[in-house]
Amino acid sequence: MANKIDVTGGSRVYIGCAKELLQQLLPEKRVIVISDSNIDRIHHDLIAPYEHILIGQGEQAKSLMTLEEIYRRLIELGADRSTFILGIGGGIVTDIAGFVASTYMRGVEFGFITTTLLGAVDASVGGKNGVNVGGFKNMVGVFSQPKFVICDVALLHSLSDREFRAGLAEVIKTAILGDAELFEILENTSFDAIRNDNELLEEIITHCVRVKASVVAEDEREGGRRRILNLGHTIAHAIEKSSNKMNHGEAVAVGLYHITRSALAQKIISEGDAKRILAFIEQYGFDIALPVERKQLLDAIKGDKKRKGDSLHLIIPMAIGRVADRLYSFEILSEIL
Repeated sequence: MANKIDVTGGSRVYIGCAKELLQQLLPEKRVIVISDSNIDRIHHDLIAPYEHILIGQGEQAKSLMTLEEIYRRLIELGADRSTFILGIGGGIVTDIAGFVASTYMRGVEFGFITTTLLGAVDASVGGKNGVNVGGFKNMVGVFSQPKFVICDVALLHSLSDREFRAGLAEVIKTAILGDAELFEILENTSFDAIRNDNELLEEIITHCVRVKASVVAEDEREGGRRRILNLGHTIAHAIEKSSNKMNHGEAVAVGLYHITRSALAQKIISEGDAKRILAFIEQYGFDIALPVERKQLLDAIKGDKKRKGDSLHLIIPMAIGRVADRLYSFEILSEIL
């Protein structure tokens, strides 16, 4: 039996067999799949039964140009307001599919099958859908909840170690910001154990989705509490803006590492908790060196969408399982980061 977790607005996350769940969850209406060529190659059996639109791969595909191409294709197919959009893929695909569905003809129903660990624990859950503009992450987007998100751990076996590790960065983030029990589980296991144990992986995904669902239920549109989910992401997004050396998860790991060091220097977190977090990140094999010059990083941070005038909301770890949302001026940021 699938594990079911309510998010908000009637949206639910299901952890179980994708094919079986689709039979139960898809409405009796026309379905159009949005995916990419790589997912089509690996999981063609999921996509083949439906009309589908395939997009490009990588962050460059998260663009206004891609949106226009999809809109035009939907019009050519005669898609109307009764059409159901099914996004099958990782975070880039689900971001785009959710945005398209939320805006095509002022909105149609949609759902996701996530095919990456990063998507399962973060990107596909919570109703944030967006695209990049001018290299800045998710600058244009909407808050709109999918009817369902399906997480099938069997689909994650096709991921490379690098892609799987990228997803673990978001798992680690979740443990630090709101789940000390999950932190201990991860601290006492290993990359290989998680990679090869479906039951353990389902448990970890369930922990992450429950944390995110509880935060989103309190603050769906990121007016306050939901900002804590951005732990590590201010630095991560700046890295992604300034360099193509790291994928999102790798950049998040660097962000988590350096924001923890900053919290320790400011005496916001205890030395014991900080050392546990720093050792933990290295334990999972992440390269924690900044891939760009500090000045370049700070310049990119100034374009972050969480800025408020000459200041920026920064999420700081206070203890394992607890964080603070603090507003810093850019002048202070240049001193503490």
